[in-house]
Amino acid sequence: MRLRFAPSPTGQIHVGNARTALFNWLMARGAGATFVLRVEDTDFARSTKEAEGSAIDDLRWLGLSWDEGPDAGGSHGPYRQSERLHIYRAHAVELLSKDQAYHCFCSEEQLEMDRYQALRNMQPPKYVGRCRNIPRAAARARIEAGEAATIRFRVPDGDREVAWEDLVRDRVAFNTDVIGDFVMVRSEGVPAYNFAVVIDDALMEISHVIRGEDHISNTPRQLLLYEAFGWRPPRFGHVSNVLAPDHVKLSKRHGATSVGEFRERGYLPEALANYLALIGWSPGENVELLPLEELARRFRIEDVGKSGGVFDPEKLAWVNRHYLKVAAPERLVELTLPFLRQHGWVAASAAARGRDSGSGIRDAKVLDFLAKAVGIAAQSVDRLDQVPARLHFLFDYSAQMSLANPAIRGEATAARAVIAALADELAAAGPLADKETFRAVAGRVREKTGAKGKALFHPIRLALTGEQEGLELDLAVPLIEQGAAVRHAGIRAIFSAADRTAAFLHELEKPVANA
Repeated sequence: MRLRFAPSPTGQIHVGNARTALFNWLMARGAGATFVLRVEDTDFARSTKEAEGSAIDDLRWLGLSWDEGPDAGGSHGPYRQSERLHIYRAHAVELLSKDQAYHCFCSEEQLEMDRYQALRNMQPPKYVGRCRNIPRAAARARIEAGEAATIRFRVPDGDREVAWEDLVRDRVAFNTDVIGDFVMVRSEGVPAYNFAVVIDDALMEISHVIRGEDHISNTPRQLLLYEAFGWRPPRFGHVSNVLAPDHVKLSKRHGATSVGEFRERGYLPEALANYLALIGWSPGENVELLPLEELARRFRIEDVGKSGGVFDPEKLAWVNRHYLKVAAPERLVELTLPFLRQHGWVAASAAARGRDSGSGIRDAKVLDFLAKAVGIAAQSVDRLDQVPARLHFLFDYSAQMSLANPAIRGEATAARAVIAALADELAAAGPLADKETFRAVAGRVREKTGAKGKALFHPIRLALTGEQEGLELDLAVPLIEQGAAVRHAGIRAIFSAADRTAAFLHELEKPVANA
C-alpha cells in the first residue's frame, strides 16, 4: 500500500488540506504502508520555494513524516512536478501517437463563447470538439508555423458510464456525455492537473488516493486516462470539505484557516493534529484525546463520514487546553518565548550560563522562573498567545497606572487601612516565597484591620498585582517574589511584593489632580 499527499506551494496549507494529509498519514502508518510527499509546483506564476519550505515545515510541525519526498529522496522521484516535465511530454506524445489525444487551436475567446452558448441552452459546458478531427499532419504544420496549441484528451466516442467504488462514498458514476475532451497539456507545455496527477500516481505506484470531495469531478477524467495508458487505477476516497460553523466551506472570512496561523497563535501541534482527525471521523470508545500513533492504529477510511465536518474553534480550544495542561513546563517556555519577547519582557539575549532548555535560555534561575510562570498561566488559557495577558501583572506592574483607574482608586481608598497594614507587614517580613507565608501575612493583616474575605483579599490583590482579577493570589504572590529574586539583563526586572505595596500606598496617598 502506498499513499501520498501532494500540496501546491502557492500559499500556506489550509486546515482542510492538512486534514487530508493527516488522513493519508494515519491510513499509511496504521497499515504499515508507505507515505509519499509530492510537490505539485507547475503553477509557475504562483509557486515559490518559500511556500514549499513553509508547507514542509508545517507538516513536520504537525508531527507528520514521509518515507519518500523532495527532501527525503526515494526510488520513485523526482518528487517535484517541475522536475518531471520531460516525463509528461513523453506520455503526451504516446497518446498523440495512438490518436487518443490531439492538438487544439481554439482561442480563449472561442472557448468562452462556447461555454456561454452551452449555459444559455441549459447544457453542461464542455468542449464542442472543434479541433477534434484536424489531421495530425495539418496540426503539425500549424504548430511549426508558430500557432499555439493545447493538447486535449480524446474522450472515447459513445455514451458510456465511468464509475468507481469510493472508499468514503460507495459507488460514484459519471456519464461521458457531460465530460468533453479535456486539456492535458497547456499551450506553454505545462501539464494540466488531471494529466500530471495520473502519470505521477501511476509511476509512483500510489495504491490509494485520499483527497477532498472537490476532486470528485476530476476522477472520471483521470480514470479515462488510466484506461488509455492501460494502467490499473488506485482506490479513491473523497473526504468531505471542512466547513465553518455556518456550514459553508471554511475560508479566511471565518478567521484563521491555515496551519501557520494556528501555529502562530500558540496552538500545540499535537492538539491541532488530534482535533483535525476528529473532523468527520471518530476513534470510537467515547475517547477523543489520543496521540497520533494511537489515532493511526484506530483509523479506518471507511469510517470517515460522508457529510461535511464542521470546524469548531471552541472544541479546538478544549483540545488545546488539555495538551497545554500536560505539556512539560520547559517546552511551554520555549513555545511562549516569542510572545513574551513581543511584549519586551524577555530579550533575545537571555542566554547566559547553566542548562539549555531548547529555548535558548541557559540561566537556571531565569528558566526555572519562566517555567513556573508560563506553566501556571498556561493552565487558564486556550492558547499560548494568551499567556502574556495572564502575566501582565508580573512584568508591567505600575501603581500609578493602576490607580489611574477610578474603580481601583475608589476601592483602594476605601480599603486604605488594609493596604497600609499589608505594607507594614511586608516591610517587616521576608519574601512571601510560598502560599503558607503569604497566608500568614494576610492573617496578620486581618487581625489588625478586622477585614476578611473579599474585603481583605481584594485590596491585597489591587496592591500586589494592580489588577482587579487574575491568577489566584496563592499562585501569583510566590511568583512575584520568585521573579523579584531573578536578576538578569535578559529579563525585565520584577518588583517584590514589599516594593509593590509601598509604591501603591505612596501613590494612593498622593492628592488626585482635579479633572
